[in-house]
Amino acid sequence: MELRNLIDLVEAKNSRTLELDRLKYSRSALSPVLSATALDRHLDLARTYVERFNDKEGDPVFNEAGAFLHNIYFSQFKSPSTNNRPAGPVASLIKKHFGDFGAFKEAMATEAMKLQGSNWIYLSKSGTIKTIKNHAIRNDIILLIDWWEHAWFTDYGTNKRRYLDNIWRIINWGAVNSRL
Repeated sequence: MELRNLIDLVEAKNSRTLELDRLKYSRSALSPVLSATALDRHLDLARTYVERFNDKEGDPVFNEAGAFLHNIYFSQFKSPSTNNRPAGPVASLIKKHFGDFGAFKEAMATEAMKLQGSNWIYLSKSGTIKTIKNHAIRNDIILLIDWWEHAWFTDYGTNKRRYLDNIWRIINWGAVNSRL
């Protein structure tokens, strides 16, 4: 590659800006699973990743991945429902790999509760449960759970399992299916 082309590629990458996607629901729409206060704190943190990336502060790879993951995370929610179950392709994927939704939720909980520190846990397109330590961009995410303290502490204190048990009430399975 010519030096000028390489310089142009670097400059194009350095001039990119990120945005945090707008929520498709009101700040209070996820309550009581996630309170407006918890959501506001979480959104503020996600905005910080975007701002730090755009201002060229800190680790650009970390900040870009933080913005990327939060855009996935926030886009998969809807108002709570007591009988919120997967349907469509994701239901078939879960059935194939876990037998049923209950077994899938338990497998996610088992893996999540093993995690210490700042992580993400997700269902991949291949039907496996994977984790992300800190932040990293992954192209196989269909369902993403934020396992960082800011995601659960405001509403659940130290009870991370209760956060995970409740999050299933707000998953928008249509959004999850759109990633398959």
